[in-house]
Amino acid sequence: MINHRLGHTVLSYRKKNGMTIREFADYAGISTSLISQIERGHANPSLSVLELIAQALNVPLFTLFINSIDTDSLISRKEDRKKVYREDNSHVVYDVLTPDFMKAHIQLLMMDLNANKNTTESYYSHKNQEEIAVVMSGQLYVELEGIEYLLNEGDVVRIPPNLHHRFLNKSNKPCHVLFILTPALI
Repeated sequence: MINHRLGHTVLSYRKKNGMTIREFADYAGISTSLISQIERGHANPSLSVLELIAQALNVPLFTLFINSIDTDSLISRKEDRKKVYREDNSHVVYDVLTPDFMKAHIQLLMMDLNANKNTTESYYSHKNQEEIAVVMSGQLYVELEGIEYLLNEGDVVRIPPNLHHRFLNKSNKPCHVLFILTPALI
């Protein structure tokens, strides 16, 4: 039964990536017949084979073993959200919006930046992660590699991996920014 569920999961991921068995086998470095046997639940693959499959699918190994979804965990209630504070805990607050955060392949955060405050005094960058920021309310500046850009409500900025950046609220009102971060790129 476990092999059948594992096989179905591998098949589902492979098809989601639009690959034939042969293409996937070549890409993963595994024989076509073994992939076929795994997908049909007729093989008991070794850990090293499962690691090759997960790497080829660009998913964490544990996701191959997740067969059912607790639908309750897919909803993030406002009152239950975790908060993340930066530096002195007074001027930047992030709400973790991503339901089932540890299993998600994307991070969704809401930042509240108080009036006349910055996210940090220096710059930060996300190693191997891309970030999108959407100004939900208020007005702020984004500083990208030392150049400031004014962002108004509804404006969006894309921040590629390893780009030095920070956010500055020069207004007398707080602003709210929605962040979407990709999984770490390999």
